[in-house]
Amino acid sequence: MNEISKVKTAGGTVRPDYVPADAYVSPDYVRLEKERLWPRVWQIACREEEIPNPGDFYTYDIADESIAVVRKTDGAIAAYHNVCPHRGRRLTAGCGRMGKFHCKYHGWQWNLDGKPTEVVDRKDWGELLQDSEITLHPVKSASWGGWVFINMDPDSESLEEHLGEAKTLLDPFEMDRMRYVWRKRITMPCNWKTAQEAFMEGYHVQTTHRQLLPYQDDYTFSRAYGRHAMFGYAPTALFGLPSPRIGDQSGDMRKGLYEFNKEIWDTLKATTTDEMLAAGRRLMELPETATPFEIYVAFATFHREESAKAGRPWPAITPEQQMAAGTDWNIFPNLVFLQQPTNVLFYRARPNGDDPDSCIFEVNVMERFAEGAEPRNVEVEVADDWRTVDWGLILEQDFQNMEAVQKGMKSRVFKAARPSPVQEVEISNFHATLLAYLHGGQ
Repeated sequence: MNEISKVKTAGGTVRPDYVPADAYVSPDYVRLEKERLWPRVWQIACREEEIPNPGDFYTYDIADESIAVVRKTDGAIAAYHNVCPHRGRRLTAGCGRMGKFHCKYHGWQWNLDGKPTEVVDRKDWGELLQDSEITLHPVKSASWGGWVFINMDPDSESLEEHLGEAKTLLDPFEMDRMRYVWRKRITMPCNWKTAQEAFMEGYHVQTTHRQLLPYQDDYTFSRAYGRHAMFGYAPTALFGLPSPRIGDQSGDMRKGLYEFNKEIWDTLKATTTDEMLAAGRRLMELPETATPFEIYVAFATFHREESAKAGRPWPAITPEQQMAAGTDWNIFPNLVFLQQPTNVLFYRARPNGDDPDSCIFEVNVMERFAEGAEPRNVEVEVADDWRTVDWGLILEQDFQNMEAVQKGMKSRVFKAARPSPVQEVEISNFHATLLAYLHGGQ
């Protein structure tokens, strides 16, 4: 188990088994995060494929800040604080395409390099107004895995340094070559940390998603890699047979592995694909005497073959690399994803104004596609109430927890969350890192 530093806070210390409740419910945390976290940390703004052509832009809003990310005429990506230097109006909203930045208040304009090109009646200022004073303020940007990251701190470390060992472990999945399948965004009645932590551990499966226990050994381990952390399943964990929690692990693993993927597909529409289902059906070609190892090897082989039939490229990744990468990652602060060789399910949570009991929560699914077959302009489904959106059983079960947890943590008797120091390191490591930022230590 990784040693997690103890960081002082008003509610006590963060330990591998202890996270003070004020991190989720205190307005002071919102204020400190706005001041010391979001302006200083690398965070995802959008995907590169959302701004494929010169002039394409994406507006990323976080706390009180707004960042305009744009593809310049030379194909490079740039980011700027989304504010007019004249009177402060925001220049972009949402996403789209433009030939220049244009303020709709007084008509000032800038090229895609952020340089001013038009100041209406500029003669009024005489020598008082210099181009350097009204150039759009740049924001650092960099890409990894197909995501565009931004950092408002000009003195920050590089994105590669921020990612550290996580980059090495995850690069073989070639997530930059995946594209959106579906996207949904909702306002959730819980803190942004409550929302993302619902997807940062597998410990809850045994109760929240109990319908999955007939198909998997659900016990997990978790591990920190600097600011980031992951959870995964032990090499001895059996998928396709019942969890030891509900009985002996007997049965036909060939059938069970297919049924597990079918259950996930029917109730989540993510982390599995049509090709994985086809691979699962082919497992019945194996003899009943096949060992778990033989079944896993066959499933991986069939998955590759079915992907090839569909023209979907397979990354140059080994079974050892897949095992080392685990199942689920938190890339600090607010990117959480479950990766597979041909698909990724990822989440992003952001604060919603100054309300510690509300957040903007996004769920996104990506897959690899045959060249030229990638979906174009996959729209985001947006809602204010998660109950008005069709999520499938698994996410509905998670969302019920998120809302109820936020309400429960406001109780005067709830002093701290007590994460498992074995299965929930992803959560305690996140909070230790967060508090280091809030205390100015990062």
